[in-house]
Amino acid sequence: MTGMTSWSALTVTPGDTAVSAVTSLDDRVYVVRYNSKEVEIYDAATLALVRRLPVPGISHRALGIAACPRNKCLYLSDWSDPSIHRVDLATDATKKWPVAKRPRGLSVNRDHNLLVACSDDEKLQEYTTDGRLVREICLKADVGSPWHAIQLSTGDYVVSHCESPGVVSVVEVDGGLLCSYGPSSSSSSDVGPMKYARSLAVTKHGDILVADAVNNRILAINSSLTRAQLFPIPADIELQYPCALCLDETRDRLYVSEWGAKRRVIVLNNLSSVRFIWKP
Repeated sequence: MTGMTSWSALTVTPGDTAVSAVTSLDDRVYVVRYNSKEVEIYDAATLALVRRLPVPGISHRALGIAACPRNKCLYLSDWSDPSIHRVDLATDATKKWPVAKRPRGLSVNRDHNLLVACSDDEKLQEYTTDGRLVREICLKADVGSPWHAIQLSTGDYVVSHCESPGVVSVVEVDGGLLCSYGPSSSSSSDVGPMKYARSLAVTKHGDILVADAVNNRILAINSSLTRAQLFPIPADIELQYPCALCLDETRDRLYVSEWGAKRRVIVLNNLSSVRFIWKP
């Protein structure tokens, strides 16, 4: 591994609740908090709060957020009332549709559709921006409790499983398991087991970043899921229960939201300087 990062944090109001998820689009950063029915919008350059955007009808348990650059909208997952809330960023108009049980992490795939990880039903669902179900991927019994999924350039899906010990897997479109990284992996002894893997991010080099929540760290795993390293976090951060990641390669940043006591969104800069060297 080469390179190091600098860091800063979003300006937040003291006493705010835990940060559930974070995403970015253009010159804005969007943050959703547990026990909140609104989205906080920050300026990406200054990291100052711009405004708060109410989301009518959403419960206090929004656990996922994603932004679509083509459709210029936000998606939020409602864990208590299993549904997706779509917010048009030009008009603030909202649309809601039902999904499978316990929706958590969200991502937008290469077809500009929304990918939803539904933990209780152990499946991934793909929707168009108007809420039409495109496909449903039922996961096998040995890859349960999905928290977040991202479609890879191969068309397969990398999935984090919120379990202890934690697992990250790659599955096919039919849900078949291709490979996984977990307690039985050959290199897991180097970094120790994950505990409740949450959000994922995939870099342009194909490295997979994982929020290893209870271990208070971020892991980097190679594309074949055979090796893992610690992502370099500046020592003075003292990361507390990272639960969501958002990669902004345009600004060369990684946003990391915390569920822990400090309740921050950490901004890691100079991301391109961090390169992982994977041994055969």
